[in-house]
Amino acid sequence: MPRRAKTVPVRTGGSTLMDLHGAGPSGAARLLADVGDILRFADRDRFASWNGTAPLDASSGDQKRHRLSRAGNRRINRTLHIMAVVQLRNRTEGRAHFDAKKTAGKSSMEAMRALKRRLSNVVYARMVADQKRRKAADPGGHSQDADVVGIGHFG
Repeated sequence: MPRRAKTVPVRTGGSTLMDLHGAGPSGAARLLADVGDILRFADRDRFASWNGTAPLDASSGDQKRHRLSRAGNRRINRTLHIMAVVQLRNRTEGRAHFDAKKTAGKSSMEAMRALKRRLSNVVYARMVADQKRRKAADPGGHSQDADVVGIGHFG
């Protein structure tokens, strides 16, 4: 399917997910299709648990560690992983977040886990903002609250 054919339904649906660095038309469409109504999640932690980016405790003794969950929606987890890889290849806030975690002594895998969780939070905030903006739009389709647009920039 050509890129434009995937872009049109995402844009006409009022989504700004493609504005996030690394979220192309396929990723944005996958997020919209699998998530559906974002407000079904009570908060970003529930969303992260659903998509498999919530860290699981893997500590032993004095060693405090977390690992990625193998549960959750694997398609959304893959979409977030692709976003993370794209962000790591460029000078982005995602790259800065990853580098900060590495500097703090985290392994590459731990830093990637943290970045994917951060991206999950950003996607959640963006989808909530998009939905609120759509609900606030008058019948003519014009948003009455333009301040909501800037929430969740990370890309």
